[in-house]
Amino acid sequence: MREISGQLVDIPGRVIRPVTVLIENGVISQVQDNPQAPLQYLMPGFVDAHVHVESSMLSPAQFARLAVPHGTVGTVSDPHEIANVLGVPGVEWMIDSARKVPFHFCFGAPSCVPATPFETAGAVVTPRDVEYLLSQYPEVGYLAEVMNFPGVINGDPDMRAKISIAQELGYPVDGHAPGLRGEAARQYIAAGCQTDHECFTAEEARDKLQYGMKILIREGSAAKNFDALIPLLPEHYANLMFCSDDKHPDGLVLGHINLLVKRALALYPDRLFEILQMACLNPVKHYRLPVGQLREGDSADFIVVDSLTDFNILQTFIKGECVAEAGQSRIPSYLSEPINHFQATEKSPTDFQIPFSGNEAQVRVIEVLDGQLITNALTETVAVTNDLVGTDTERDVLKIAVINRYADVPPAVAFIRNFGLKKGALASCVAHDSHNIVAVGVDDESIAQAVNLIIQGKGGIAAVDELEALVLPLPVAGILSGEDGYWVAEQYATLDAFAKQQLGCTLASPFMSLSFMALLVIPSLKLSDKGLFNGDTFQFTNVFN
Repeated sequence: MREISGQLVDIPGRVIRPVTVLIENGVISQVQDNPQAPLQYLMPGFVDAHVHVESSMLSPAQFARLAVPHGTVGTVSDPHEIANVLGVPGVEWMIDSARKVPFHFCFGAPSCVPATPFETAGAVVTPRDVEYLLSQYPEVGYLAEVMNFPGVINGDPDMRAKISIAQELGYPVDGHAPGLRGEAARQYIAAGCQTDHECFTAEEARDKLQYGMKILIREGSAAKNFDALIPLLPEHYANLMFCSDDKHPDGLVLGHINLLVKRALALYPDRLFEILQMACLNPVKHYRLPVGQLREGDSADFIVVDSLTDFNILQTFIKGECVAEAGQSRIPSYLSEPINHFQATEKSPTDFQIPFSGNEAQVRVIEVLDGQLITNALTETVAVTNDLVGTDTERDVLKIAVINRYADVPPAVAFIRNFGLKKGALASCVAHDSHNIVAVGVDDESIAQAVNLIIQGKGGIAAVDELEALVLPLPVAGILSGEDGYWVAEQYATLDAFAKQQLGCTLASPFMSLSFMALLVIPSLKLSDKGLFNGDTFQFTNVFN
């Protein structure tokens, strides 16, 4: 028996009342009125409505350990990153890690593995695999984001089969349709896709809301759409949720959904209950999560905060257990054994050369937009020396390469702007969605050095210049550490600082932005291991204009 007293924030009832909550065997047995209850606030915990745990580079057990001090009690987690590397066994590895800790993980059955036929992935997830995951594992509770929206609209049999399986089994279907508007959006939603976390304008979100779609306001380490979408709150809060989508470990140490709640309250101080409904209740209701809502008979999942303005998390309870207190996690540090799929061998600088006859070349350039997953497609003139196209650090035209990790084939090489590097190179095996190796650098030697650090460790992130070479090994599927989450966060922060301070990168989150440069389903211009790809026309294009 445990009891805790405070001011209960009744979100559906829109009232706050003094109570004592009694907990037995992880369940709330009674909620008693108590006029003498102290001035601390009890409320349901926060839920991240869409996140790829793998982007934290942590196992689920370590992710939970870092998240609970911020009042997070559950996540709706799409494991398609590890599924793109290892298929169903990768999803099962995530479930096994999640079972080690008191936390509510709701995993999705990946719908788009591989994400497109225009890149090399390590596995395929079939409709039969989707049915197996949804039927066999209680931790799998929805069909994960359906990224192939052209396939859905055009009746692709594989996409339609996966959606039908989820619908027949009674599970929600997550959407993913950046920029989709009008009749195309209506068709996509009518096919069964119920949510979208990819809206980057309020107008796009309103267009989808009118057809019955729920919109997730995303604020992660790379994609930041909070400012654009939060004006929807007063009118549409019943159909909105908060999510991070992708969260790097150093950012997770600092905060999670609690930060979005505080930002929303700063803008709408008279909308407390609506904001908490978005952060605490809407995901639980939509995904039918087994997360308690501070009612008698519920699982004892709740948080204690000091005030309704500062929102400092004093304690986090999950299944009646205090899993965090005063900013410190009480979840033990469970380490994980690696599994992997990695075949690439070391590269030489000549592998990254781009031959061309003439004194200069007109090339297509990927323009990175800080805080966005979308990119622009530019054309630039670049000097040619000894029949090789070079880079131009003065105009910030650098090389980008994607290297197939599953087979030993030549890299794909193109050009990119807005990383701002003045020297050296960055490389990562966290590269959505197939997790081949992606690198950006000022010269072929640096790119080869950074890439080879990843190959030697069979996964990781790396940064190099002429004097130093730093690497964070990620031996689990090439994308996760398996080590202590706080240690991983420190190592990542060191690499991030090196990229900015030593190499000159101007992006807020260099490695997170790098990880999306091979994500072909987000327009406009990206690079896969098979070549430069136009995300607007969904076909390959030439490096030379």
